[in-house]
Amino acid sequence: MKIVFTGGGTGGHFYPIIAVAQKLNMLLTREKIAEVKLVYMSTEPYNERLLYDNKIEFKQVTAGKLRTYFSLQNFIDPFKTAWGVTKALFQMFALYPDIVFSKGGFASFPALMAARFFRIPVIIHESDSAPGRVNAWAGKFAQKIAISYPEAAQYFPDGLTALTGNPIREELIRPSGKDAFKELGLDPNIPVLLVIGGSLGARKINDQIVTLAARLIEKYQIIHQVGEANLTEVQELSNGLLGGNPNASRYRVYGYLDSATMKLAAEAATVVVSRAGSAIFEIASWGIPAILIPIAESNSDHQRKNAFAYARAGGAAVIEEANLTPSILFAEIERLMGDEAKRTAMKEAAKVFAHADAAEKIAEQIVAVLLRHQGSLR
Repeated sequence: MKIVFTGGGTGGHFYPIIAVAQKLNMLLTREKIAEVKLVYMSTEPYNERLLYDNKIEFKQVTAGKLRTYFSLQNFIDPFKTAWGVTKALFQMFALYPDIVFSKGGFASFPALMAARFFRIPVIIHESDSAPGRVNAWAGKFAQKIAISYPEAAQYFPDGLTALTGNPIREELIRPSGKDAFKELGLDPNIPVLLVIGGSLGARKINDQIVTLAARLIEKYQIIHQVGEANLTEVQELSNGLLGGNPNASRYRVYGYLDSATMKLAAEAATVVVSRAGSAIFEIASWGIPAILIPIAESNSDHQRKNAFAYARAGGAAVIEEANLTPSILFAEIERLMGDEAKRTAMKEAAKVFAHADAAEKIAEQIVAVLLRHQGSLR
């Protein structure tokens, strides 16, 4: 038996696939289903170690983006996609999996096209409140469609969607069992502000936090994930602004937070500032009150829709990028930090929203289709 995973080359697509694969491996072991091969088909492996750790083989295809703005790449990418589809057809024929699970994104298109050609069962998962182009197309022939937001159901055929939430890796949900403050060298008596901007960081959020750093560290400790590419710039700027400040050690800058450090940071955090991609579900699972700053021009305006959907559920406050200034961000941080009753209510709303069992529910559906497909072939 074989299962193919596919998804765009970003953490928002890749890490939920790993979360599903983790639960899938556990479920296959528990149900004594042996000799199941897992394959990830995409433009890049993204994290080879996680693929290896979860017994997933990588198959590479090429794919191009469909941009809505002028770019010379628009003349090249159709050929990349055509070659990727051709390659995927040969690879899919050689594998002939029982099921394909897709997270969407441009890099999933070749695998999905091949699956459709060979009439291989497909399950897709949509992380956002409005689907991207590939998932909107794949929803027309997928057997099952898992969604993270109830608002996404309107974009797919009736009767095929299931509200599961977004799959989260086990290591980000499971308690660390450690003293987070001690491990991170933080004072447990001073509130902690966690700032994350996705795996690549978020320059606009970085700029605001660095500008506010001297004011914030008077009351708070800051864990700021800035993105590897922005690390040197932020360190140099913050060192210049905080040089000689007696509280400078309260501002901790990281290029990237690995799973273990992220979990510790989440356990220590009082409030989190974040973009509004798939990180929303990690934040919700941690039960941390959030200030979300969605990207102004995301595909289908999905980050803004995600942010306000989570805010309506009670887990977050939203600052739109057009309104983002140091004074507005500082006032919102102060408001939440100073209102314990509000933070308690937001924590409870977050836990309801999180759907911590999303990966397990999707894994169960994959196994059900897998066994059904195997039965029909006998």
